[in-house]
Amino acid sequence: MSVVEDGVRVGRGRWAALAVLVGAVLLLAIDGTVLYLAVPSLARDLAPSAAEVLWIGDVYSLALAGLLVVAGTLADRFGRKRTLLLGTAAFGAASVLAAFAPTAEVLIAARLLLGVAGATVMPSTLSIIRTLFPDARERTRAIAVWSAASAGGVALGPVVGGLLLERFWWGSVFLVNVPVVLVFLVAGAVLLPESRDPRPGRFDLPSAALSMAAVVPLVYAVKHAVSAGPDARALFAAAVGLGCGALFARRQRRLDSPMIDVRLFANPAFSGAVVAGFVAIFALVGTLFFFSQYLQLVRGFGPLAAGLAELPATLASIAVIALVGVLTARLGRGRTVGAALLTTALGLVLVAVAEGAEDYLWLGLALVPMGLGVGLALTVTVDAVVSAVAPERAGSASAVSETAYELGTALGIAVLGSVVTLLYRSMLPASVTDAATRDSLATAVAAGHADVARVAFTGAMQVTALIAAAITAAGALIAWRAIPSGKNTGARTGEVEG
Repeated sequence: MSVVEDGVRVGRGRWAALAVLVGAVLLLAIDGTVLYLAVPSLARDLAPSAAEVLWIGDVYSLALAGLLVVAGTLADRFGRKRTLLLGTAAFGAASVLAAFAPTAEVLIAARLLLGVAGATVMPSTLSIIRTLFPDARERTRAIAVWSAASAGGVALGPVVGGLLLERFWWGSVFLVNVPVVLVFLVAGAVLLPESRDPRPGRFDLPSAALSMAAVVPLVYAVKHAVSAGPDARALFAAAVGLGCGALFARRQRRLDSPMIDVRLFANPAFSGAVVAGFVAIFALVGTLFFFSQYLQLVRGFGPLAAGLAELPATLASIAVIALVGVLTARLGRGRTVGAALLTTALGLVLVAVAEGAEDYLWLGLALVPMGLGVGLALTVTVDAVVSAVAPERAGSASAVSETAYELGTALGIAVLGSVVTLLYRSMLPASVTDAATRDSLATAVAAGHADVARVAFTGAMQVTALIAAAITAAGALIAWRAIPSGKNTGARTGEVEG
C-alpha cells in the first residue's frame, strides 16, 4: 500500500514505482549494447560494411541524443507518465522491425526508430524519480539504483545477448524486448504517478529544430572525421552543429519558457556534472563496443562466454548502491566524481595491459575498477543535475543529463570505435593487401587471415584503451575542480499528481 504525503507518494508504492522506472532504463541500456555480441553473426547474414557496422551500433544513441531535449520538454508539458508509456509501446514495435530486418539498411533504420522511441523514455524516468523522492538523501539512493541499472545495463547487454545467441539467431536480441515492454506497460499504468509542469509556457518549435540540428551534425562530423579524415564534409557538418548550438543557446536566453535554462551552465555543479557524466560513458561504451568482438574473435569465446566475461564490470557498477552514500558524505560530490573517474582511468589502463595476457583472470579483475568508477560517476553526476532545478523543470534538466549520456555513447562508439579501426589497419603488415582483411577483424577471420589480424586488433584495442584512460583522467581533473564538494541538504521539494 501507498499513501500520499504533501502530494508525493510514500511507502512501498513509491519504491514499487522506482522498480518500474529502473526496469525501463535497464531495458534501454541493455538494448544499447546487446547487439555487440551479435555483430559477427549478423555480419554473416546481412554482410554490412565496416561503416554500416558502426552505424548499426551508433545510430541508436545518435537518435536518442538528438531528441532528448525535445522529448524531455514534451514530457514536462504533456505528462511524464503518458510520454513514458507511449514511448515504451513504440519501442516494442521498433524492436519487432529490427528483429526481422532483411538488410543492413533496414536494421539501421530500425535502430533509428528505437532511438526515437527511447528518447521519450529516458528523461521521463529521471524526472519522475525527481518528483517521487523530494528528500535529497532518498533521491540519491534512488538515483544510485537508477544509475546502477543504466551503467550495469550497458555491461549486462552482452550477457543477455550471449544467452540468446547461444540458441537463437541475432534478431532474438531485439525480439526479447517485446514481452518486457508488455509487462512494463501494465505495471507502469498501475504504479506510476503522473506529473507535469503546471506552467509549461508555449512550446517553441524553432528551439526543438535547433536542438536537433546542433547535436546530430556535430556527432556526424566527429564520426566522419575520425573514419575518413577532416575533409570538407566533416568541417561543414561541425560548423552547422556548432552554429545551430550557438543559435539555440541564444534563443533560450530570450524565451520566457526556454527548453533549457542555459544559465544553469554557469553553475559549476551543473556544468561539471554534465561534462563528467559525458566522459564516464564515453570511455565505457567506446571501449565495450569492440571489446565483445575482441573476446569472441581474438580470445575465441562463444557469445555466452563473452557476455559472462564482461560481468565483473556489471557487478562492480551495482556495488555502487552500497558505496555512494558513504563516499559523498565523506568526500562531497566533486571529490567523489573525481575519484570515480580516476578509478575508471586506472581500470582502462589495467584492461590495456591485461588484453595481452593469456589468462582471462587478469582481464576480469581489470574490469572491476572500470565498472565501479563509471557507476559511481554516473550516480553522483545525475543526482547533481536533477537536484539543480525545481521539480516542475525536472524533465528538461534530466534531458540535459541524458543528452550528455547519449552523446557520450554516440561519440564513444564513433571516436574510439573508429580509432580502433584505424589503428587495426595501420598495425597490419604492409604485405597484407587483401581488402576483406583490412576492412575489419570479422571479415579478416572469414577470409582466413585470423592470426595476423588478431595481433593487429589486440594492439589497436590496447592503444585505444590507453587513449580512453587519458581522456577519463582529464575528466577527473575537471570534476575535482569544477564540482563543489558540499553535502546534500536533505530538503524536500516538489509535487506530483496521482
